[in-house]
Amino acid sequence: MRKLVGNNFARLRRKKGLTQEQVEERSGFSQQYLSGLERGRRNPTVITLYELAQALGVSHVDLVKPD
Repeated sequence: MRKLVGNNFARLRRKKGLTQEQVEERSGFSQQYLSGLERGRRNPTVITLYELAQALGVSHVDLVKPD
């Protein structure tokens, strides 16, 4: 699940044309945290998923949906 969320987050972030630093500014999560998330090394809470989705302008469901 961590890998799925990380891959979805990275894909959606790139699709929106955002850098990790830009998402950091929008979300308040550090660039180091976002990098770990994209590599599947972080285990985000439901609240974190919601806040990251808001920063990307997508639904939180998009972060956990299989391709």
